[in-house]
Amino acid sequence: MQRRLAITFIVLLLMTGAGVLAAILLPKNEKESGKQESVEASAKPADKEENSKNIKKQEKEEPKEEGQEQKQEQEQEESSDLRAAVLAEAELLAAGYDYDGAMETVKSYQGYERDSEMTELIAGYEAKKAECVPVNVNQVTHVFYHSLVVDPELAFANQETDRQAVGNNQWMTTIDEFNKITQTMYEKGYVLVDLHDLVEETTDENGNVHFKEGTILLPPDKKAFVLSIDDLSYYHCYDGYGYASKMIVDENGKPKCEYIQKDGSVVVGDFDVIPLMDKFLEEHPDAAYKGARGTIALTGYNGILGYRTDITYQTVPADIDADKKKWLEAHPDFDLETERANAKKVADAIKAEGWKFASHTWGHMKVGDASMERIKADTEKWKENVEPLVGPTDTIIFAHGQDLAEWTTGYTADNEKFNYLKGQGFNYYCNVDSQQYSVQFGDNYFRQGRRNLDGYRIYYNSIGEMDSLSDLFEATEVIDPKRPPVPHL
Repeated sequence: MQRRLAITFIVLLLMTGAGVLAAILLPKNEKESGKQESVEASAKPADKEENSKNIKKQEKEEPKEEGQEQKQEQEQEESSDLRAAVLAEAELLAAGYDYDGAMETVKSYQGYERDSEMTELIAGYEAKKAECVPVNVNQVTHVFYHSLVVDPELAFANQETDRQAVGNNQWMTTIDEFNKITQTMYEKGYVLVDLHDLVEETTDENGNVHFKEGTILLPPDKKAFVLSIDDLSYYHCYDGYGYASKMIVDENGKPKCEYIQKDGSVVVGDFDVIPLMDKFLEEHPDAAYKGARGTIALTGYNGILGYRTDITYQTVPADIDADKKKWLEAHPDFDLETERANAKKVADAIKAEGWKFASHTWGHMKVGDASMERIKADTEKWKENVEPLVGPTDTIIFAHGQDLAEWTTGYTADNEKFNYLKGQGFNYYCNVDSQQYSVQFGDNYFRQGRRNLDGYRIYYNSIGEMDSLSDLFEATEVIDPKRPPVPHL
């Protein structure tokens, strides 16, 4: 400290001396020749001009520097936003057990190696992936629903006299039941997987496709399941029974349902499986494997998704059924191309969410009983009236639970019906057997049995006459209190 004070004192002393010396010499300088004065005089305007240029230069440079700062701030904000988006996307992928995708997403951010949070996330994803175990794809259950009942009082009324109401009670599930089942299965560790996740397709040197067990990696406390929906066409026979009337696309581009209330007013909401499941998975991304959704099995004879898209609504053949005729009378402004365009818009929005479509046969046909001629005619109608709206599919989900062959024999080379459907591009086949799981890998096809989570199964499990659902949920805790006793089949 003393040394610093001494140095400071010397500096001040020197500065004072310089000031005194300048004061002594100044008068002498002022008495110099006029030549010197003229030189000084000529120099002053130049100094002013130069100073003026410097000032203007500074004025020009200052906004430039300010603009550069703003640009740097904007770039920093954009980088921060990008970083936040990358982290959010990675976390969403990891929540769906796509740890490889999550790590690749983080590594796509430039400079992630120098970001401790990002490197820690990658290490965490690697650790979680290492904890996962392969799912036994031969023990994956496949559950399905029909369109959900919005208003049980309308759907189940007059059980003694109304045949449609009896069918509603037997085959349909209510929204309340569906929500409880979904929540319970989630709590039990069930994770939705795509039907195709169960299979690994390989192609040999001749271009032939072969099927073998796929690989699904999940944490050891999780169980995989497949989901499908039958008959999402909103048939005419549903009218007035408390079902949604059609699927639509809302202002956010999301698939929703229209529902016609008792007073005739129309409301939009989550009135069926697709929007309800989408909403649940948005809130619980860990309930689906890599963003999986279910498979939607469509017929075509009444159109699809609530739109009257079948050609018969335009051609009006002599044998057109009474429901179609009544609907056309109530809709004199019907235009087939408009209906098809609207249906395709909805189908595209549904596919964008991850759902896939399957054939349920055009006419809800029993393939086991049908002749080859009828199967061919029906398939052609499906491809002409439905496929252009939903896109090609390699999956057929048989109506009425019928199948092409016994489970024990599989699809053999001499099975004419299988050979035809295989030739039409169908590789995945599903029936209904209500078993916990039924999975079959053929060399050139995949086959799976399904379980109907409908009123019949829920009711008889709830009263103890069946025990076929307890691995999924307790029927007594799920059954809708508005559901009446369900008659035996």
